[in-house]
Amino acid sequence: MKVNTTNIQKLSLIGSISLGTGVMIGAGIFVLMGQIAELVGDLFPIAFIAGAIVVGFSSYSYVKFSNAFPSSGGVVKFLDKSYGPGTTTGVFSLLMYVSMVISESLVAGTFGAYTLRLFPEDFAGYASILGIVLLVTAYIVNVLGNKVIGATATFTAIIKVVGIALLAIAGLIVSGFSDITGNYIPQNTETLPQGFAFVAALALSILAYKGFTTITNQGGDIKNPHKNLGRSIIISILICTLIYVALALAVAGGLSIPEVIAAKDYALAAAARPIFGEWGSWITIGIAIIATVSGVIASVFSSSRLLAMLSNMKQVPSLKRMGNFKNPALIFTVSLAILLTVLFDLTRIASIGAIFYLIMDIAIHWGLVRHLKKEVDFKPIIPLVAIILDVAVLTAFLYIKYLNDPLVLIVAAIGIVLIIVAERLFMISHTDDEGNMHMGMETTSNKHNKS
Repeated sequence: MKVNTTNIQKLSLIGSISLGTGVMIGAGIFVLMGQIAELVGDLFPIAFIAGAIVVGFSSYSYVKFSNAFPSSGGVVKFLDKSYGPGTTTGVFSLLMYVSMVISESLVAGTFGAYTLRLFPEDFAGYASILGIVLLVTAYIVNVLGNKVIGATATFTAIIKVVGIALLAIAGLIVSGFSDITGNYIPQNTETLPQGFAFVAALALSILAYKGFTTITNQGGDIKNPHKNLGRSIIISILICTLIYVALALAVAGGLSIPEVIAAKDYALAAAARPIFGEWGSWITIGIAIIATVSGVIASVFSSSRLLAMLSNMKQVPSLKRMGNFKNPALIFTVSLAILLTVLFDLTRIASIGAIFYLIMDIAIHWGLVRHLKKEVDFKPIIPLVAIILDVAVLTAFLYIKYLNDPLVLIVAAIGIVLIIVAERLFMISHTDDEGNMHMGMETTSNKHNKS
């Protein structure tokens, strides 16, 4: 969520890092750990280190984009600069939007999974209902306005970041370092090359860091952005890596791999019980609830405004056609998140989100290398390495899902095809006889302003 600095001083480096880590250390870590362990066994702490390395290469492109085009438009602005207004920018922007909505659904489902740990097992089937309640609550809070959101954002960020860090450190001290053997073989991967599942698992560990992309929105709000923006992203990623690895090691010390996998939707709460006792489990659940509630509210805020921006840019149909509803982008966003929460479990939600995000991330790097060599000062080798890493991770992840859960691939493919077809048809609807699109954007003279 972008910070409004119109009437306040620009962000310091420390302030930027605080906001960045607050966004990055989100609710996803509460559920992703168990899903990654399902693919790599006791190597899941190392998967977070490897994921940070991949994200480190990816962050380079976002830093360079932000330095050259500081804007609250973020990813949409970057895509527009690379590909110009039209079908390509619209498709990849919508993939980013949908991946954000999927994250909201993932977080809402996580809220349900952890909250139900406070109730008897008879209520286990109500996780999605609690997720829907949270999404409706997020809608109400967003309707009330930015002041309510801003008043809670900093407070909850401090609680969840400090709480998770203390939980990780304390757990590591109590449980000690667990042995890492790397002998685990996930389902249906016996014939695959050694390490293949580990590469695939990085698609999920990357989700734990994807919040770094929001730091790029601070380009116009931070002191000395050409130096501090890059520092903020790197330091934030390093801080998150240390916390994630310590947390993973603590979980590995408290639970066996079969136990982590069995409790993958609430692994942290399950691990806290044998380490700290009943009260430790309650504290973990409390932190998870705070993280999920604040995370959904902030994410709904950001994603609904991204959709509204795309509508104003005429990259998607005008939302004014939805009638006299207040903030139709917000209504559409929450409705889509509710639908995903009802239809899919947490593992599938995370998998679809990872696929969409990686495809969009590849487009960001390729746009920089292919179209902006003269406008942006960068070393092409780094985004090219980022593309290679993204492609390797995505390919491995897609194949693992083909073996173990092909429904994920079917749903993701249908979603991508629908986005491409719908966006292409919409672009044709406002393209004149000369092939020019009347986008209503400040870059309408861009040389790529054709379908």
